[in-house]
Amino acid sequence: MKITAIGAHSAFATGTYEKVIPSQKVQELAFKIYNSNESFSEEAIQTEIEELTQRMYVPKWQSNFLIEFDMPSKRGNGPYRLLIDAGGDIRHSLKAIGLSSNDIDGVYISHPHSDHIGGIEYLALTTFFNPYYTKAKTEWLQNTSITAKLFLEHDCWPFPPPNTKPDLLIHKKVLRQLIRAVGPGLDTLQGVHDVSLETYFDLHVIGKQENGQTKRYEFKDGNGKWLLTPIFAMHVISSSEEMPSYGIILEHSSGYKVLMPTDIASIMPPQLELLYRRANRIYMDCETTTLPSGVHPHINDLIQNLEPDIQKKCLLYHYDNLPNLPKDMFYGLLKMGDFHTYPD
Repeated sequence: MKITAIGAHSAFATGTYEKVIPSQKVQELAFKIYNSNESFSEEAIQTEIEELTQRMYVPKWQSNFLIEFDMPSKRGNGPYRLLIDAGGDIRHSLKAIGLSSNDIDGVYISHPHSDHIGGIEYLALTTFFNPYYTKAKTEWLQNTSITAKLFLEHDCWPFPPPNTKPDLLIHKKVLRQLIRAVGPGLDTLQGVHDVSLETYFDLHVIGKQENGQTKRYEFKDGNGKWLLTPIFAMHVISSSEEMPSYGIILEHSSGYKVLMPTDIASIMPPQLELLYRRANRIYMDCETTTLPSGVHPHINDLIQNLEPDIQKKCLLYHYDNLPNLPKDMFYGLLKMGDFHTYPD
């Protein structure tokens, strides 16, 4: 299993503008100076450079992860790719690593804040209208456009076959909130009644079920397998009601455990203490702002109050600016594009 931090920053982090010159323009300028019969003064060269200089935005994408499993994908060519949350707009962080929605097999949603669900509409609509998203979808369409299916075969709707659309893994409590948040944006299929999330996604409601059993999701990974289990953690109290963020624990058949609490208010919630102690690796949400918000662990708390044996397991993310960390205190500080493979 490979986990890549395709976004490592906080919800409201903003990037910077830098002055750059495209490499081709640099080559053209160097060629011009080298082959000129005239000598270029320092002032003339500086003028040329200023004319070629452009402003480039260096973004800070919001916290989300890509997990890749060594198993057949829904799309027909491996690996199986699962997003952990969809960022404010997942398009750009995917493009930064050379991928698009067409390369994604599924998404897990932890909670309904916009920096975690903003990319859902993009994932839903682009895979829905792509007739080649999976081999099964191409066969199902039988050379008909998706719009023709909409109007001519009403009995097929609003739920296309499960193997024609991405998986959506979600806890039932988050599902209700997600439907409320993204429903209007997805209800855009003209002439189709009762459009729902299941129109776009193969829905898997995991976690505690009505019969009291906990439903997990299994991924094969080479010769082993991983079990994904959602875990409850308090994030904020919203309008006098709790808004949890359902993190995940990934347990390998060898016993190796990766804990991703997602957005939490405490450095180590008492209810999850045992999971923290048993985990081999922890992806730890943290703030670096001067004024703590109280809804994420602050870097100062993690440095001063988190037990050393827990600190050593933690990969930090969700910051505004890179924190200055004491040497050898944490396992690492994630930057966009960083990845780790497990078991390690």
